[in-house]
Amino acid sequence: MRSWMRAATLAALLGAMAAAAEARTVRWAASGDPNTMDPHSQNVGTVTMVLQQVYDALVARNPDLSPAPGLATAWEQHEPTRWRFTLRPGVRFHEGEAFTAEDVVFSIERALQPTSNFGIFVDTIERAEKVDDLTVDIVTKVPDPILPNKLASVFMMSRSWAERHNATRPQNTRQREEMHTVRSANGTGAYRLALREPDVRTVLARNPDWWGWREEGNRGNVTEIVFRPIASDATRIAALLSGEVDFVLDPPLQDLARLRNAPNVKVLEGPEIRTLYIVFDVGRDELLYSDVKGRNPFRDLRVRQALYHAIDIQAIHRATMRGQSVPTGTLFPEQVNGYVKEEDVRLPFDAARARALLAEAGYPNGFSVTLDCPNNRYINDEQICQNIAAMWSRVGVRTALKAQPLGPFFAQIQRADTSVYLLGWGVPTLDALYSFQSLLATRGGQPGDGIWNFGGYSNPRMDALIGRMKTESGEARQAAIREALRLYREDVPHIPLHHQMIPWAMRANISMPHMANNQPFFRWAVVE
Repeated sequence: MRSWMRAATLAALLGAMAAAAEARTVRWAASGDPNTMDPHSQNVGTVTMVLQQVYDALVARNPDLSPAPGLATAWEQHEPTRWRFTLRPGVRFHEGEAFTAEDVVFSIERALQPTSNFGIFVDTIERAEKVDDLTVDIVTKVPDPILPNKLASVFMMSRSWAERHNATRPQNTRQREEMHTVRSANGTGAYRLALREPDVRTVLARNPDWWGWREEGNRGNVTEIVFRPIASDATRIAALLSGEVDFVLDPPLQDLARLRNAPNVKVLEGPEIRTLYIVFDVGRDELLYSDVKGRNPFRDLRVRQALYHAIDIQAIHRATMRGQSVPTGTLFPEQVNGYVKEEDVRLPFDAARARALLAEAGYPNGFSVTLDCPNNRYINDEQICQNIAAMWSRVGVRTALKAQPLGPFFAQIQRADTSVYLLGWGVPTLDALYSFQSLLATRGGQPGDGIWNFGGYSNPRMDALIGRMKTESGEARQAAIREALRLYREDVPHIPLHHQMIPWAMRANISMPHMANNQPFFRWAVVE
């Protein structure tokens, strides 16, 4: 008996040693922390970057962001307003529930609720219908030619788990609502949520039963992800160089040369499908944060043009972005369907013209205003705003800068409690409609319309063009996009600044694809 026990103990010890040898932990750091674990509450990159490790969508993305089978293995448009999705068999949620059509119907209904920030992806959906356990029909109110592309951003939840935890609707982050999904998650994804300590660390453990590990060519071997928000750039980079962390999503541009030359560190670089803008409050009759009373200077096109002319974008590109940006005069980069080079034209930097336009508009002595800006969301965001505030002040618009972390910044912006602000906008669908509908459609219309239009821009002509983008296809749709881009350039509801270039820094023994949406997928990461 003792010999058998010794053999069993030895076998257990060897098994534990083998498991430890195979363990691959990646310690990941970024400047900001997700403000929720609810998969339908906040359509924000800092939330998605963690939740996409935990949750799956019906449609997945390849490393080049093209659509791929996800929880649905196939889909087809049976009728102009009916899509049929065939679900992947044998999938289970992390807590053991079987994934079925009931969960798809529930997740679509949940994403459609008022507290969801994902209406932009389900805006055309009338209902989801269960055909059988592994088949779902999604019926749209109008023909939607890009529905599968949009559903790549809608995570699937367990109906029974949500009902058990009183989470059948998304968390209301605007009211700082506390509910189970703020700190807990139950997806079908490559990793499960093992520990959540907001603003401290989030630990994700490999889900050995994830369907994607069996996909051909997937060599991903990361068994644990430890995410830590580190707000200080210097501290984040010091942690990487010392080996305390393995992967930094947002290395500061001023440190790239040092990182490229550091032993055991490598830098991946590429363009991001994200554009930065200055957004004006053009909706109110009187600005909230200005010394102009009884009227709103930003409702005058000449004032918006003046502030556009006042920005020296090449100076920002050279000095602030250190060449890691693509200055632009349009709404989205060329990787997005609908991009038109002829509409990608900026108003030139011309301080004298800016002063003349302000005088024509009735502000020869300028006015004061507060510019709102995050200080840990986009690359060098606070520095960009500092430069713009100085440039505007030089032409007479005395600009105070209010820079704050992304949590309170987004909460303030989503209350429309602002006069002018910096926003960065990615395009996960890779289609023009996403940007137009989210940023420029009149708020309060169809689900998803104007969900990030906190400047109050409203133009019936723009709304009509967006309506055409939703339903038309082929050349008619492309013509609507081209006209909308021209109208955007003429109306100047925003000042487009640049498309971001995104570097990632990591230990040299890590290999993973660089993603143009700035969202790392650790399912494909290999640690040597």
